[in-house]
Amino acid sequence: MSKFAGKTYWLVGASEGLGRALAKELSDAGAYLVLSARNAERLDELSSALQNTRALPLDVTDHEAVRAAAGTVGEIDGVIYNAGAYEPMSTAHWDTQAAIKMCSVNYTGALHVLGECLPRFLARGKGDITLIGSLAGYRGLPAAIGYGPSKAALISLAETMRHDLKGTGIIVRIVNPGFIKTRLTNKNGFHMPMLMTPERAARHVLRTMKLRRFRTDFPAPFSWFIRLLNYLPDYIIYRGK
Repeated sequence: MSKFAGKTYWLVGASEGLGRALAKELSDAGAYLVLSARNAERLDELSSALQNTRALPLDVTDHEAVRAAAGTVGEIDGVIYNAGAYEPMSTAHWDTQAAIKMCSVNYTGALHVLGECLPRFLARGKGDITLIGSLAGYRGLPAAIGYGPSKAALISLAETMRHDLKGTGIIVRIVNPGFIKTRLTNKNGFHMPMLMTPERAARHVLRTMKLRRFRTDFPAPFSWFIRLLNYLPDYIIYRGK
C-alpha cells in the first residue's frame, strides 16, 4: 500500500507547473487532497479530473483569507507549501512592488499557512510539512532580486523549524529544485541547465516525501555545483565585478 493512501494533504500552489503535477502524483498514490491557489478556474479543472480532491481558492498573501480557508480544510495529515511568484529582476532595474510581491508569496505566505497548521499538528503530536524552496536560495545570483532572498528565507525557516520541532512528531522538510519548465521560467532569457519537466520534478518531491530526510536538492550534478558556490571565496565569485 502507498505511504500516501488515505492521508489528507493541503497542497498550496497547486494550479500550475510543479504543484499541478504533484497533485496528480499524490492523487494517483491514493491521497485525499485540498488544492489551493489563486486561479479558481484552473483549480476546479484540476480537482474535477482527480479523485478524492477538492478545490479551495486562496490568496496566500491575505492573512485573514488564509485563516478562513484553514477553518474549512478539516483535519489534515500534511501541508505542502508550493506557492511561488517570480519575475527576473536585476538590481539596476529595481521594481519595489514586484520584489515585495515575490517575498509576500514565496515567504510571508508560508508564514500565514504554517501559522494555521502548526497548532493543529502540535496538538495531535504529528504532522508532515513540506516546503518547496529553490536552489536559488543558496547563493545570491544575478537578476534574482526578490526571488532569491525570499527562497533563502524559506530555507532558513525550514532549518529553524527542524531544530525546534525535534521530538514533537512533526516532520519538516525543504525541497530545493533547480529549473523547472513552467510559465514562470518561460520568462527567463538565459540558458537553464538541466531544465526539468514538472512531472519529473513532482516525482522527485514525491520520493522525498516518503522519507524523514530533511533536505533534498535536485537535479544532480547541477545542485552540487550550486552548493559548491557557498564554499568558494568571494574574490572568485565576484572577480572582475
